[in-house]
Amino acid sequence: MLSRRELLIVGLSSTGLIAAAGRAAGGETAWQSWKDRYLDGSGRIVDPEQQVSHSEGQAYGLILAQAFGDRDAFALIEAWTSATLANRDDAFMGWRFSPRSGVIDDDTATDGDLLRAWALLRAVRDSGWRDFAGRAEPIARAIAARCLAPDPRAPGERLLLPRADAPAGRRITINPSYIVSAALRELGDAFDLPDLVRAADHGETVLSELAARGAIPDWIDVTPEGFADPADHAVRSGYDALRVPLYLCWSGRRDHPAVRVMADVLGRAPTDGHVAVVTGPGGTVVSESDAAGYRAIHALSSCDPLPWAGAQRFYYPATLWLLAQVAEREGADCAQS
Repeated sequence: MLSRRELLIVGLSSTGLIAAAGRAAGGETAWQSWKDRYLDGSGRIVDPEQQVSHSEGQAYGLILAQAFGDRDAFALIEAWTSATLANRDDAFMGWRFSPRSGVIDDDTATDGDLLRAWALLRAVRDSGWRDFAGRAEPIARAIAARCLAPDPRAPGERLLLPRADAPAGRRITINPSYIVSAALRELGDAFDLPDLVRAADHGETVLSELAARGAIPDWIDVTPEGFADPADHAVRSGYDALRVPLYLCWSGRRDHPAVRVMADVLGRAPTDGHVAVVTGPGGTVVSESDAAGYRAIHALSSCDPLPWAGAQRFYYPATLWLLAQVAEREGADCAQS
């Protein structure tokens, strides 16, 4: 199905409709290629560069399988995830699995759990895959109970913690790219969890405040006095933060100031055809890339056509490219921003 933006661009002309249909078919082909390279026969999403699997990667696989209508892949990924990562005594996943040692890091990562819950909700609600019913709610309730904490600057508001039961109090470390407001709102609405909806609203406020300071950081500490450099992470805007505009556009917030700021940041690469993927203090470009996945986020943020991606060398930008296709299809039209 063509997005509203595609229909607007092509003006409903027959030639344009054929071109847009070709882009949709290209997305399906790219999904198949992504599966062939990164989904093994057990249902594990493999990051070949690191030779490990993460809860985030399993959740990305679930989101993409649902978005591309691939029930078989969805079931395979969820089966491995449930049996291997989600074998704690609660609703969360362990965040990292190493096939060489067979060891699971039992710590959690909130973005992986949030995206998995969202994928399971979408599978039942939007795709009608009823055999996954009942799986999203326990995760959503666990996130509401153990992954939110009062903002030290405004105790009535909630910040999304980077992991379950992370330290909270007068200094809280957050990862801005974990704020997937569409996922928080839809899970909150579906299961009557108003704190998740408030966390989405306040999260977008926090992103606006950070955008007023410049590039969105990968990590930031929040104190009663305001934002502070993270105590345990590098001060930079990099591979985490570039997901912020992706998730905001996907959530219908192309008009958000963080989208505009990050579009500018990504566009600072000194080399034509590249985007700045890591910037340091003062906006210095530390690393740039011409990978289609990173360029797709810049295009999405700038309301430009997404670049076509042929064979992609690396897991992360290949995954971001597919996610950007879904975000463009489901998010707000540029004409509405």
